[in-house]
Amino acid sequence: MIRWVLPIVGTLVALASFPAGAVTVTGLYSVEVPVAGSQPGQLKQGYADGLEKVFVRVSGGSDILSYDGVQALLADAESLLQSYQVLRRQEGDRLRMSFGAVGVNRALASIDAPVWGANRPLTLAWVAVEERGSRSLLTASDGGSDSRWSEAFRQAAADRGLPLNFPPRSKANDRELLSDIWGQFTGRVKSASERFDHDLMALVRVNRSGNQWRAGWIFDGMGMDEGEQSVTAGSERELADKVVGLWADAFASRYAVAAGDVGDLPQVEIVVRGVGTLQDYGNIINVLDDLTPVQDVDASRVAGDQLTLRVAFSGELEQLREYIALDTRFVPLSESEVVNSALSEEPSPEQVPEATTDQAVEESPDAMSDPLFAYQPLLGDAEESEEAFESLYEILHYRWQPASVISSDDSE
Repeated sequence: MIRWVLPIVGTLVALASFPAGAVTVTGLYSVEVPVAGSQPGQLKQGYADGLEKVFVRVSGGSDILSYDGVQALLADAESLLQSYQVLRRQEGDRLRMSFGAVGVNRALASIDAPVWGANRPLTLAWVAVEERGSRSLLTASDGGSDSRWSEAFRQAAADRGLPLNFPPRSKANDRELLSDIWGQFTGRVKSASERFDHDLMALVRVNRSGNQWRAGWIFDGMGMDEGEQSVTAGSERELADKVVGLWADAFASRYAVAAGDVGDLPQVEIVVRGVGTLQDYGNIINVLDDLTPVQDVDASRVAGDQLTLRVAFSGELEQLREYIALDTRFVPLSESEVVNSALSEEPSPEQVPEATTDQAVEESPDAMSDPLFAYQPLLGDAEESEEAFESLYEILHYRWQPASVISSDDSE
């Protein structure tokens, strides 16, 4: 069923010129775990180990494994599996697998657990570490003595599916800025953050406290300014896990969807670029509405040559992708094309101070240490990003190329 909710008359509204901080986390339902071997019993244990990690990411809460019924779901993990691969490595075999997003979400809802969607706030982490009497700032390109701290935070963020960005290396030698981070004074840090994509900042100070590491932090932005919080741990990785875990818990408590709202009919946003005419608009909606999995098409927004659709579908999200792929007029955008599309919407030079070459490279979200993860910026303004937090599934991006198909039906 098609809902025609937008009048296509006059001049179409332009996209906001500055890319939003919020991002789509791709790979939430994919995971890699060590496995003893490729025998059925060993694989079954690997499936359960992988699904356990996915449950933590997708529920957003570290307490998910204590829910009644979760062990039964883990024991039947293979029923939610879409694909797997055993990787033979010198250090030991590993099992890489992907679970169905719709199936996982429904499984969580079946035990009355919340579900945290793929579109999540981006945190800009200003982390100052004091070690052996010296303080340093973790940056996006750390490769020296601070690399073990950066790696610990990156891996903790990957485990929880939390978008995390670090400032560029050019900020590492700013001693006044480092002092403000340590003192948790937000003014100068906020000014320094203006060029970097983020929804909120975290000012973190890490130091030794007896035989433990201690991290204390404050947030700035999104109404999460609640004073300093702190944790202690015995190692870098344990400390990073605790810090990032509490951050993820806080976001999930705010944005996760209650089990009763997951619903039997999933919905996904599809963004199509290259929509130049009313005919393009009508053809796109008609094509999608005719696909077997599609139950409803809602044209929710038009901005420039970009059409945003909300599509209700049956089955798994991957099946919907496969049906869309049958029509070659829908050209899926790669991750780099999505990022470049967002960057191309930046303000003109008169609106924003000129950035150096290294800043332009380092302002993009930092790559995750987990190879199954990637971040894609949401295309749109702050209001659209806030709305996207309520969506359970990642946004699908396409370019419409009607000339790529020669068909007598094109004029319909």
